[in-house]
Amino acid sequence: MSVLVFAGMAAAADIAVPSGQTVTLNEVLLDKAPGELWVRFRFVAPQIARDGGSVASDQVGPDMDHLCESLALPYLTHHNIDAARVVISFSDQVVPFGTKNPAATQYFEAYQPDPAGCIWEEF
Repeated sequence: MSVLVFAGMAAAADIAVPSGQTVTLNEVLLDKAPGELWVRFRFVAPQIARDGGSVASDQVGPDMDHLCESLALPYLTHHNIDAARVVISFSDQVVPFGTKNPAATQYFEAYQPDPAGCIWEEF
């Protein structure tokens, strides 16, 4: 079951990331469906679009790392959330969680939150 949570965070705020693109936080979901608590930070990133985008796939990893460290970890601490994983996702358009949209460009990275920082989880 996923729950939308925005408390203490400005929804739809533009956020600059290392690639130079601006992303917008679309939603934060608490998801226990994987069998443990995963917190999903879902961003709209129009510049990753296959057609007309200016940010290549190899540029989004550092952006996601940055968002995990600078936004996700402070959010977890502020809300006292003990998450097993943090997922940062980018989509060039709003796609409802759990639905397919073959026209959308989407990227996902999973991290183990740690007091020392975000530990990337290769999957």
